[in-house]
Amino acid sequence: MLAAWGSLPGLVRQLTGLGGCARPIRLSGYRAEHALNTATGEIGPELHRLDSAQLPAGHLLVRCNNRRTTRCATCAETYRRDTYHLITAGLRGGKGTPEQVATHPRVFATFTAPSFGPVHNRPDSGRCRCGARHPADDPALGTPLDPDTYDYEAAVLWNAHAGAIWRRFSIYLRREIAKRAGLTQRAFRQYARVSFAKVAEYQKRGAVHFHAVIRLDGPTGGDTPPPSWASAELLTDAIRAAASAARITGPTLDGRTHTFAFGRQLDIRPIRSADLDGGTELTDRAVAAYIAKYATKGAETATGTLDRPLKFLAELAGLDLSDHARRMIRTAWTLGARKDLEHLRLRAWAHMLGFRGHFSTKTRRYSTTLGALRDARAEWQRLQAAISRGETPHDPAAEPEETTLVLAHWAFAGTGLTAGEQWLTNALTANPSAEGENAHA
Repeated sequence: MLAAWGSLPGLVRQLTGLGGCARPIRLSGYRAEHALNTATGEIGPELHRLDSAQLPAGHLLVRCNNRRTTRCATCAETYRRDTYHLITAGLRGGKGTPEQVATHPRVFATFTAPSFGPVHNRPDSGRCRCGARHPADDPALGTPLDPDTYDYEAAVLWNAHAGAIWRRFSIYLRREIAKRAGLTQRAFRQYARVSFAKVAEYQKRGAVHFHAVIRLDGPTGGDTPPPSWASAELLTDAIRAAASAARITGPTLDGRTHTFAFGRQLDIRPIRSADLDGGTELTDRAVAAYIAKYATKGAETATGTLDRPLKFLAELAGLDLSDHARRMIRTAWTLGARKDLEHLRLRAWAHMLGFRGHFSTKTRRYSTTLGALRDARAEWQRLQAAISRGETPHDPAAEPEETTLVLAHWAFAGTGLTAGEQWLTNALTANPSAEGENAHA
């Protein structure tokens, strides 16, 4: 039918612009361009108009940009690649970050959650405490040996406080580095700066832990060399001390005051340049690929829970969830009814087992930003579109006095694709590659 109407080529172009997004946002409205004389402020006639009703899909389709693989694999892959480049830029330079950061002390650290009770696992001995040898894909892994004695309340509250514990750690880390350098905290700022990028990952038991690249720079960041006393060994020692000291006092439940800190398992490894070690140690590419992989995964991937909020607890009855995930969600929902815990917004984040922090964060001077990468990609796409139309891209610096005024009004009209649009999208979209991951994970 579309081919008979002559709309198929236009629809193909519109869907191709989504890059394979499975759940685009549909907008109704218009975008009008007028000539504008910047010297006089005079608005000229309409030069171009885009009306959603005249588009082949009947709406303007915009990528959802969801980072979750379970929601939109294509947009999640774009997010993963952007995260990979962001982490890589902070390790070897590029994207506006000087290449000399590759010579700065930097480590890859993993911070785990404490124990809330024994769970099924695969220890080095091969046998779990239950006596079984669990295969890697056993759904029992991460679930409590005895659910009735597992501390579900502490597990949920740990997730809810994990972000605050990390903030406390980052403050203590600067103190510990200054102490080892024989400096006051005020004087430390004149000699060095701590830069980091981290992602949160869910363990199979549903507890959040953090993977982080931590780098020691000069006073203004990656563009200045670190002081002579800075080393990966000093940074490692300071991280261990700061992680041990970082504690948050939580609520009192059933007469017990909860205090939250990182678990005893703390893995810190120096990052070496692939050009220097021949790939025999932990390289910057391997670290970037590892972190990027977890930037697109949430609790739903590790524990089989939900990838969207609950409106009512009764919704759980019709969902296919593990008993462990179901109990974690119920515990978060129950705790969320308490007035003294309302600041944690546990009901809003029950589907994430209490964790409400950002999955990927970084300090301002670590490297570029995800926003800058998206803007650069959008500008490149506009440039390619102009070239394909036979237009000559202009230099913004050479803009004449007369420029363009854009007036637009868009309204939300829904999400997703029709059955026919979905079929076309599947036919047009190639399988996304895993850049940097397969060879370096």
